[in-house]
Amino acid sequence: MHKIPVTVVTGFLGAGKTTLIRHLLQNNQGRRIAVIVNEFGEVGIDGDLLRTCQVCDEDEAVDSNILELTNGCLCCTVQEEFLPTMQTLLQRRDQIDCIVIETSGLALPKPLIQAFRWPEIRTGATVDGVITVVDCDAIASGTLVGDLAALESQRQADDSLDHETPIEELFEDQLACADLVLLTKGDCVEPKDQTQVQNWLRQRLPRGVKVLPCQAGQISSDLLLGFNAAVEDHLETRPSHHDQEVDHDHDDDINAIQVVVNQAFDPKDLLAKLQRLTQTYEIFRIKGFVTVPDKPMRLVIHGVGQRFDSFYDRPWQSHETCLTQLVFIGANLQSAEIEAALLQASPVLSLQQ
Repeated sequence: MHKIPVTVVTGFLGAGKTTLIRHLLQNNQGRRIAVIVNEFGEVGIDGDLLRTCQVCDEDEAVDSNILELTNGCLCCTVQEEFLPTMQTLLQRRDQIDCIVIETSGLALPKPLIQAFRWPEIRTGATVDGVITVVDCDAIASGTLVGDLAALESQRQADDSLDHETPIEELFEDQLACADLVLLTKGDCVEPKDQTQVQNWLRQRLPRGVKVLPCQAGQISSDLLLGFNAAVEDHLETRPSHHDQEVDHDHDDDINAIQVVVNQAFDPKDLLAKLQRLTQTYEIFRIKGFVTVPDKPMRLVIHGVGQRFDSFYDRPWQSHETCLTQLVFIGANLQSAEIEAALLQASPVLSLQQ
């Protein structure tokens, strides 16, 4: 049987990878797409977001194809979790046209692609292409990620880090592995600044790799799929700063904590509180679902640094418990402290009242 083409979507946290995949699923042009979400944390917020796309609501089979790897970065767990996940998908190859893998914001793309050389995978799947998602607003502001300063200070505190230090190397590795670069959040900068960022990126990309603006993940699936690059067979043409390294470790201080409360929050008050929390604690990312008073729809919140996006994605279902569920990713976070600060300083309305 033919090999299943696999598209790897990489990029820093908050760049827009999940939004891109949601749009791809909603505009699949008849393709049966399996999705592997490499979720950092105990709760699969990104996976749940993907399940809420229209395709997954209408097609139970698509929903069952969304798989979440929760044990850290996918590049660190390819043997423990990725291999059995791929083997499960390959057993269903007659039901799948292609696979999309969303890596975590801290993952190196090359170790993942090298896994496609393993005999257990090589005969059944091939890396069709690598899509790198880049935050235009962050680069125009002089950084590579929404809150680079906090991330840098945390990484510099531990000299045992390898591929996470410096972050510029990780960014260069993501670019060096790319078949296509998507520039998101261009609407947040002036047109001349977006042009300047595009030119800056092109100087750092391999010859022939294109940079395309991408607003809210809205780009044709024909541009994302069908590269036929067989990336695993040509890795020597995609250099990495870590080619000579046998293994790597992430900083043990980085953790993800979950806050689930039976409370409804006013969106403006909650966002203000979350911004204050990022100033008090070393928080890199906040994401989750929020119950809003007298609102039948679920509010989705994404935060990187002190920049937050929110939108209502769908009504609460009759079988669901309307809880506020947030995941905080940062350094040395304690769930009890975050929850106490959240509830103490934010105006709330008990759902039981």
